[in-house]
Amino acid sequence: MTPSNHSYPRLEWGMLFAALGLLLLGAAFIYSATSGRLVGSPGEWYEERFVRQLFAALLGVGLAGAVCLVDYQIIARWAMIFYWLAVGMLLLVFVFEPVAGVHRWIPLGFFNFQPSELAKIAVICVLGNYLSRPVDELRFPIVFVKALGMILLPFSLVLIEPDLGSAIVLLPIGFAMMFVAGIPGHLLLRVIACGSLVVGLALADVLFAPKKFQLIELEEYQKNRLRVYFGLSFAPPNATPQEKKEAAREQRKFSYNIDQALISVGSGGLAGKGWCQGTQNALGYLPRGVAHNDFIFSVIAEEKGFLGSMTVLGLYGLLIFSGLRVASAARDRLGKTLAIGVVTLWFSHVFINIGMNIGLVPVTGLPLPLLSDGGSSVICFLLSVGLLENIYLYRRSY
Repeated sequence: MTPSNHSYPRLEWGMLFAALGLLLLGAAFIYSATSGRLVGSPGEWYEERFVRQLFAALLGVGLAGAVCLVDYQIIARWAMIFYWLAVGMLLLVFVFEPVAGVHRWIPLGFFNFQPSELAKIAVICVLGNYLSRPVDELRFPIVFVKALGMILLPFSLVLIEPDLGSAIVLLPIGFAMMFVAGIPGHLLLRVIACGSLVVGLALADVLFAPKKFQLIELEEYQKNRLRVYFGLSFAPPNATPQEKKEAAREQRKFSYNIDQALISVGSGGLAGKGWCQGTQNALGYLPRGVAHNDFIFSVIAEEKGFLGSMTVLGLYGLLIFSGLRVASAARDRLGKTLAIGVVTLWFSHVFINIGMNIGLVPVTGLPLPLLSDGGSSVICFLLSVGLLENIYLYRRSY
Protein backbone atom coordinates (compact mmCIF):
# COMPACT_ATOMS: atom_id res chain seq x y z
CA MET A 1 0.00 0.00 0.00
CA THR A 2 1.26 3.48 -0.82
CA PRO A 3 0.04 6.92 0.22
CA SER A 4 -2.90 7.87 -1.96
CA ASN A 5 -3.00 11.66 -1.58
CA HIS A 6 0.07 13.49 -2.87
CA SER A 7 -1.22 16.96 -1.91
CA TYR A 8 0.07 16.40 1.62
CA PRO A 9 3.76 16.44 2.60
CA ARG A 10 5.22 13.00 2.18
CA LEU A 11 7.66 13.26 5.12
CA GLU A 12 7.98 15.03 8.45
CA TRP A 13 10.92 17.26 7.50
CA GLY A 14 11.29 18.85 10.92
CA MET A 15 12.03 15.45 12.42
CA LEU A 16 14.60 14.65 9.75
CA PHE A 17 16.29 18.04 10.23
CA ALA A 18 16.50 17.53 14.01
CA ALA A 19 17.83 13.97 13.65
CA LEU A 20 20.49 15.04 11.14
CA GLY A 21 21.50 18.00 13.31
CA LEU A 22 21.93 15.78 16.36
CA LEU A 23 23.99 13.25 14.40
CA LEU A 24 26.33 15.99 13.14
CA LEU A 25 26.67 17.52 16.61
CA GLY A 26 27.34 14.06 18.00
CA ALA A 27 30.18 13.46 15.52
CA ALA A 28 31.75 16.84 16.34
CA PHE A 29 31.62 16.50 20.12
CA ILE A 30 32.53 12.82 20.24
CA TYR A 31 35.69 13.95 18.47
CA SER A 32 36.16 16.71 21.04
CA ALA A 33 35.53 14.35 23.96
CA THR A 34 38.04 11.76 22.72
CA SER A 35 40.77 13.65 20.88
CA GLY A 36 40.65 17.01 22.64
CA ARG A 37 42.63 15.82 25.66
CA LEU A 38 46.01 17.01 26.79
CA VAL A 39 46.90 13.59 28.16
CA GLY A 40 47.55 10.51 26.03
CA SER A 41 47.32 9.96 22.28
CA PRO A 42 43.73 9.07 21.47
CA GLY A 43 43.84 9.79 17.74
CA GLU A 44 43.72 6.19 16.56
CA TRP A 45 41.16 5.36 19.25
CA TYR A 46 38.92 8.17 18.03
CA GLU A 47 39.28 7.09 14.40
CA GLU A 48 38.16 3.58 15.29
CA ARG A 49 35.15 4.92 17.20
CA PHE A 50 34.31 7.37 14.42
CA VAL A 51 34.30 4.56 11.83
CA ARG A 52 32.03 2.47 14.03
CA GLN A 53 29.71 5.41 14.64
CA LEU A 54 29.60 6.20 10.91
CA PHE A 55 28.87 2.54 10.13
CA ALA A 56 26.07 2.51 12.73
CA ALA A 57 24.60 5.74 11.36
CA LEU A 58 24.59 4.45 7.78
CA LEU A 59 23.08 1.14 8.86
CA GLY A 60 20.47 2.99 10.93
CA VAL A 61 19.54 5.24 8.01
CA GLY A 62 19.25 2.19 5.75
CA LEU A 63 17.00 0.39 8.23
CA ALA A 64 14.89 3.52 8.74
CA GLY A 65 14.45 3.80 4.97
CA ALA A 66 13.52 0.13 4.72
CA VAL A 67 10.89 0.57 7.45
CA CYS A 68 9.28 3.36 5.41
CA LEU A 69 8.72 1.03 2.45
CA VAL A 70 6.03 -1.03 4.18
CA ASP A 71 2.82 0.23 5.82
CA TYR A 72 3.19 0.18 9.62
CA GLN A 73 0.05 -1.96 9.92
CA ILE A 74 1.88 -4.75 8.08
CA ILE A 75 4.93 -4.25 10.30
CA ALA A 76 2.68 -4.51 13.39
CA ARG A 77 1.50 -7.98 12.32
CA TRP A 78 5.09 -9.19 12.69
CA ALA A 79 5.62 -7.41 16.00
CA MET A 80 5.38 -10.55 18.14
CA ILE A 81 8.17 -12.25 16.17
CA PHE A 82 10.29 -9.09 16.54
CA TYR A 83 9.52 -9.07 20.28
CA TRP A 84 10.57 -12.68 20.89
CA LEU A 85 13.69 -12.15 18.79
CA ALA A 86 14.63 -9.26 21.10
CA VAL A 87 13.89 -11.39 24.20
CA GLY A 88 16.08 -14.16 22.77
CA MET A 89 18.92 -11.69 22.26
CA LEU A 90 18.52 -10.44 25.83
CA LEU A 91 19.02 -14.04 26.99
CA LEU A 92 21.92 -14.56 24.59
CA VAL A 93 24.03 -11.85 26.26
CA PHE A 94 24.50 -14.16 29.26
CA VAL A 95 26.28 -16.70 27.06
CA PHE A 96 29.20 -14.36 26.45
CA GLU A 97 31.87 -13.25 28.86
CA PRO A 98 30.89 -10.17 30.88
CA VAL A 99 32.50 -6.84 30.06
CA ALA A 100 33.37 -4.78 33.17
CA GLY A 101 31.25 -7.20 35.19
CA VAL A 102 28.03 -6.80 33.19
CA HIS A 103 26.28 -8.81 30.45
CA ARG A 104 25.01 -6.22 27.98
CA TRP A 105 26.57 -6.89 24.59
CA ILE A 106 26.70 -9.51 21.85
CA PRO A 107 30.13 -9.36 20.17
CA LEU A 108 29.88 -9.22 16.38
CA GLY A 109 33.57 -8.78 15.64
CA PHE A 110 33.72 -5.24 14.33
CA PHE A 111 30.75 -4.24 16.44
CA ASN A 112 29.30 -5.05 19.88
CA PHE A 113 25.52 -4.99 19.73
CA GLN A 114 23.45 -4.06 22.80
CA PRO A 115 20.08 -5.89 22.65
CA SER A 116 18.49 -3.72 25.36
CA GLU A 117 18.32 -0.88 22.81
CA LEU A 118 16.49 -3.12 20.34
CA ALA A 119 14.18 -4.32 23.12
CA LYS A 120 12.80 -0.79 23.54
CA ILE A 121 11.68 -0.69 19.90
CA ALA A 122 10.34 -4.25 20.14
CA VAL A 123 8.23 -3.40 23.21
CA ILE A 124 6.80 -0.35 21.42
CA CYS A 125 5.85 -2.44 18.37
CA VAL A 126 4.32 -5.37 20.24
CA LEU A 127 2.38 -3.15 22.65
CA GLY A 128 1.12 -0.96 19.82
CA ASN A 129 -0.17 -4.01 17.99
CA TYR A 130 -1.70 -5.58 21.12
CA LEU A 131 -3.41 -2.36 22.27
CA SER A 132 -4.92 -1.62 18.86
CA ARG A 133 -7.73 -4.10 19.62
CA PRO A 134 -11.33 -2.79 20.01
CA VAL A 135 -11.68 -0.22 22.80
CA ASP A 136 -14.29 -2.31 24.64
CA GLU A 137 -11.75 -5.12 25.13
CA LEU A 138 -9.28 -2.72 26.75
CA ARG A 139 -11.59 -2.41 29.75
CA PHE A 140 -10.97 -6.03 30.75
CA PRO A 141 -8.30 -6.35 33.47
CA ILE A 142 -6.82 -9.43 31.74
CA VAL A 143 -5.88 -7.29 28.73
CA PHE A 144 -4.06 -4.88 31.04
CA VAL A 145 -2.29 -7.75 32.83
CA LYS A 146 -1.07 -9.23 29.53
CA ALA A 147 0.18 -5.84 28.35
CA LEU A 148 2.00 -5.41 31.65
CA GLY A 149 3.57 -8.84 31.22
CA MET A 150 4.91 -7.83 27.78
CA ILE A 151 6.74 -4.97 29.49
CA LEU A 152 7.94 -6.82 32.58
CA LEU A 153 9.60 -9.73 30.75
CA PRO A 154 12.23 -7.62 28.92
CA PHE A 155 12.33 -5.25 31.93
CA SER A 156 13.42 -8.14 34.16
CA LEU A 157 16.01 -9.44 31.69
CA VAL A 158 17.56 -6.00 31.21
CA LEU A 159 17.52 -5.38 34.96
CA ILE A 160 19.59 -8.47 35.73
CA GLU A 161 22.25 -7.68 33.09
CA PRO A 162 22.39 -5.26 35.05
CA ASP A 163 21.29 -2.14 33.14
CA LEU A 164 18.98 -0.22 35.45
CA GLY A 165 18.65 2.82 33.18
CA SER A 166 17.44 0.92 30.12
CA ALA A 167 15.10 -1.19 32.26
CA ILE A 168 13.49 1.88 33.84
CA VAL A 169 12.83 3.49 30.44
CA LEU A 170 10.53 0.61 29.47
CA LEU A 171 8.05 1.57 32.21
CA PRO A 172 7.06 5.09 31.09
CA ILE A 173 6.95 3.85 27.49
CA GLY A 174 4.48 1.12 28.42
CA PHE A 175 2.26 3.25 30.66
CA ALA A 176 2.12 6.14 28.17
CA MET A 177 1.09 3.76 25.37
CA MET A 178 -1.56 2.07 27.54
CA PHE A 179 -3.00 5.43 28.61
CA VAL A 180 -3.25 6.72 25.02
CA ALA A 181 -4.69 3.43 23.75
CA GLY A 182 -7.55 3.57 26.26
CA ILE A 183 -6.66 1.29 29.17
CA PRO A 184 -8.84 2.47 32.11
CA GLY A 185 -7.05 5.07 34.20
CA HIS A 186 -7.93 3.44 37.52
CA LEU A 187 -5.98 0.31 36.55
CA LEU A 188 -2.92 2.36 35.63
CA LEU A 189 -3.14 4.44 38.83
CA ARG A 190 -3.39 1.34 41.01
CA VAL A 191 -0.29 -0.20 39.46
CA ILE A 192 1.63 3.08 39.65
CA ALA A 193 0.67 3.50 43.32
CA CYS A 194 1.67 -0.08 44.14
CA GLY A 195 4.88 0.31 42.16
CA SER A 196 5.76 3.54 43.98
CA LEU A 197 5.20 1.80 47.32
CA VAL A 198 7.40 -1.13 46.27
CA VAL A 199 10.15 1.24 45.08
CA GLY A 200 9.99 3.13 48.38
CA LEU A 201 10.25 -0.07 50.41
CA ALA A 202 13.07 -1.31 48.17
CA LEU A 203 15.04 1.91 48.68
CA ALA A 204 14.54 1.67 52.43
CA ASP A 205 15.73 -1.94 52.35
CA VAL A 206 18.80 -1.16 50.23
CA LEU A 207 19.84 2.06 51.96
CA PHE A 208 18.90 1.56 55.60
CA ALA A 209 18.50 -2.13 56.43
CA PRO A 210 21.53 -3.94 57.94
CA LYS A 211 23.31 -5.97 55.27
CA LYS A 212 22.42 -9.34 56.77
CA PHE A 213 18.70 -8.46 56.76
CA GLN A 214 18.53 -6.98 53.26
CA LEU A 215 16.09 -8.67 50.89
CA ILE A 216 17.32 -6.98 47.70
CA GLU A 217 20.79 -7.60 46.34
CA LEU A 218 22.43 -4.69 44.56
CA GLU A 219 26.03 -4.16 43.55
CA GLU A 220 27.83 -1.93 46.03
CA TYR A 221 28.50 0.72 43.37
CA GLN A 222 24.74 0.92 42.69
CA LYS A 223 24.03 1.44 46.38
CA ASN A 224 26.72 4.10 46.55
CA ARG A 225 25.22 5.98 43.60
CA LEU A 226 21.89 6.06 45.43
CA ARG A 227 23.56 7.21 48.66
CA VAL A 228 25.28 10.04 46.81
CA TYR A 229 22.01 11.10 45.16
CA PHE A 230 20.08 11.15 48.45
CA GLY A 231 22.98 12.76 50.32
CA LEU A 232 23.45 9.85 52.72
CA SER A 233 26.68 9.11 54.52
CA PHE A 234 28.67 6.06 53.48
CA ALA A 235 29.75 5.48 57.07
CA PRO A 236 27.89 2.72 58.98
CA PRO A 237 26.14 3.54 62.25
CA ASN A 238 28.49 3.83 65.25
CA ALA A 239 31.49 4.05 62.90
CA THR A 240 34.89 4.81 64.35
CA PRO A 241 36.65 8.06 63.33
CA GLN A 242 38.87 6.07 60.99
CA GLU A 243 35.86 4.36 59.36
CA LYS A 244 34.18 7.74 58.94
CA LYS A 245 37.29 9.12 57.27
CA GLU A 246 37.47 6.17 54.86
CA ALA A 247 33.73 6.44 54.15
CA ALA A 248 34.09 10.15 53.37
CA ARG A 249 36.93 9.39 50.96
CA GLU A 250 34.78 6.75 49.23
CA GLN A 251 31.84 9.15 49.08
CA ARG A 252 33.95 11.83 47.39
CA LYS A 253 35.03 9.25 44.83
CA PHE A 254 31.45 8.36 43.93
CA SER A 255 30.26 11.97 43.83
CA TYR A 256 33.30 13.01 41.79
CA ASN A 257 31.77 12.36 38.36
CA ILE A 258 28.61 14.35 38.94
CA ASP A 259 30.57 17.14 40.66
CA GLN A 260 32.86 17.45 37.64
CA ALA A 261 29.89 17.32 35.25
CA LEU A 262 28.27 20.21 37.15
CA ILE A 263 31.51 22.19 36.99
CA SER A 264 31.65 21.57 33.22
CA VAL A 265 28.09 22.73 32.69
CA GLY A 266 28.52 25.78 34.91
CA SER A 267 31.89 26.87 33.53
CA GLY A 268 30.71 27.19 29.92
CA GLY A 269 29.06 30.57 30.47
CA LEU A 270 27.08 32.06 27.61
CA ALA A 271 29.09 30.94 24.57
CA GLY A 272 31.51 28.37 26.01
CA LYS A 273 35.28 27.96 25.85
CA GLY A 274 35.35 26.84 22.24
CA TRP A 275 35.24 23.50 20.44
CA CYS A 276 37.97 21.15 21.71
CA GLN A 277 38.94 23.78 24.30
CA GLY A 278 37.07 22.34 27.29
CA THR A 279 39.58 21.98 30.12
CA GLN A 280 37.38 19.72 32.26
CA ASN A 281 37.45 17.13 29.50
CA ALA A 282 40.97 17.78 28.19
CA LEU A 283 42.56 17.47 31.63
CA GLY A 284 40.62 14.31 32.43
CA TYR A 285 38.33 15.64 35.16
CA LEU A 286 35.28 14.35 33.34
CA PRO A 287 35.31 10.53 33.40
CA ARG A 288 37.26 9.60 30.27
CA GLY A 289 35.51 6.31 29.73
CA VAL A 290 32.06 7.94 29.38
CA ALA A 291 32.69 11.62 28.50
CA HIS A 292 31.81 10.81 24.88
CA ASN A 293 28.51 9.07 25.71
CA ASP A 294 26.92 9.47 29.17
CA PHE A 295 28.44 12.93 29.77
CA ILE A 296 28.45 14.30 26.22
CA PHE A 297 26.03 17.05 27.30
CA SER A 298 28.58 18.32 29.84
CA VAL A 299 31.20 18.49 27.10
CA ILE A 300 28.85 20.54 24.89
CA ALA A 301 27.83 22.81 27.77
CA GLU A 302 31.46 23.59 28.62
CA GLU A 303 32.63 24.16 25.06
CA LYS A 304 29.55 25.90 23.64
CA GLY A 305 27.99 27.25 26.81
CA PHE A 306 24.35 28.18 27.33
CA LEU A 307 23.83 28.80 23.60
CA GLY A 308 25.13 25.33 22.67
CA SER A 309 23.06 23.69 25.39
CA MET A 310 19.91 25.46 24.18
CA THR A 311 20.68 24.40 20.61
CA VAL A 312 20.74 20.76 21.74
CA LEU A 313 17.52 21.21 23.73
CA GLY A 314 15.93 22.99 20.77
CA LEU A 315 16.73 20.10 18.43
CA TYR A 316 15.28 17.62 20.92
CA GLY A 317 12.25 19.87 21.32
CA LEU A 318 11.75 19.86 17.55
CA LEU A 319 12.19 16.07 17.45
CA ILE A 320 9.61 15.51 20.21
CA PHE A 321 7.18 18.11 18.82
CA SER A 322 7.41 16.45 15.40
CA GLY A 323 6.70 13.08 17.01
CA LEU A 324 3.59 14.46 18.73
CA ARG A 325 2.52 15.96 15.39
CA VAL A 326 2.85 12.52 13.81
CA ALA A 327 0.75 11.03 16.65
CA SER A 328 -2.00 13.61 16.11
CA ALA A 329 -1.99 13.00 12.34
CA ALA A 330 -2.05 9.19 12.59
CA ARG A 331 -4.94 7.58 10.79
CA ASP A 332 -5.72 5.02 13.51
CA ARG A 333 -5.13 4.09 17.14
CA LEU A 334 -2.26 1.79 16.19
CA GLY A 335 -0.32 4.64 14.62
CA LYS A 336 -1.11 7.03 17.46
CA THR A 337 -0.03 4.50 20.11
CA LEU A 338 3.20 3.63 18.29
CA ALA A 339 4.05 7.32 17.88
CA ILE A 340 3.45 8.06 21.57
CA GLY A 341 5.69 5.12 22.49
CA VAL A 342 8.55 6.49 20.38
CA VAL A 343 8.11 10.04 21.71
CA THR A 344 8.14 8.73 25.30
CA LEU A 345 11.31 6.78 24.52
CA TRP A 346 13.03 9.95 23.27
CA PHE A 347 11.80 12.13 26.12
CA SER A 348 12.81 9.59 28.79
CA HIS A 349 16.36 9.34 27.45
CA VAL A 350 16.76 13.10 27.14
CA PHE A 351 15.30 13.83 30.58
CA ILE A 352 17.30 11.16 32.41
CA ASN A 353 20.62 11.83 30.66
CA ILE A 354 20.56 15.62 30.95
CA GLY A 355 19.10 15.34 34.47
CA MET A 356 22.04 13.09 35.36
CA ASN A 357 24.50 15.67 33.99
CA ILE A 358 23.05 18.45 36.16
CA GLY A 359 22.37 16.38 39.28
CA LEU A 360 18.59 16.04 39.01
CA VAL A 361 18.58 12.24 38.74
CA PRO A 362 21.04 9.52 39.81
CA VAL A 363 23.75 8.42 37.38
CA THR A 364 22.24 5.60 35.32
CA GLY A 365 24.25 5.43 32.09
CA LEU A 366 21.63 6.25 29.44
CA PRO A 367 22.86 7.76 26.15
CA LEU A 368 21.51 10.95 24.60
CA PRO A 369 19.56 9.97 21.45
CA LEU A 370 21.64 10.32 18.26
CA LEU A 371 24.21 12.44 20.11
CA SER A 372 26.11 10.07 22.40
CA ASP A 373 28.70 7.60 21.18
CA GLY A 374 27.22 4.12 20.83
CA GLY A 375 26.41 2.18 17.68
CA SER A 376 23.47 0.18 19.04
CA SER A 377 21.83 3.33 20.37
CA VAL A 378 22.27 5.21 17.08
CA ILE A 379 20.85 2.33 15.02
CA CYS A 380 17.79 1.88 17.21
CA PHE A 381 17.00 5.58 17.53
CA LEU A 382 17.23 5.99 13.75
CA LEU A 383 14.96 2.96 13.45
CA SER A 384 12.46 4.75 15.71
CA VAL A 385 12.69 7.84 13.45
CA GLY A 386 11.92 5.59 10.49
CA LEU A 387 8.90 4.15 12.30
CA LEU A 388 7.47 7.63 12.93
CA GLU A 389 8.11 8.69 9.34
CA ASN A 390 6.27 5.55 8.26
CA ILE A 391 3.23 6.51 10.36
CA TYR A 392 3.29 10.01 8.88
CA LEU A 393 3.87 8.76 5.35
CA TYR A 394 0.84 6.44 5.41
CA ARG A 395 -1.48 8.73 7.40
CA ARG A 396 -3.72 9.39 4.36
CA SER A 397 -3.97 5.78 3.19
CA TYR A 398 -7.33 4.09 3.71
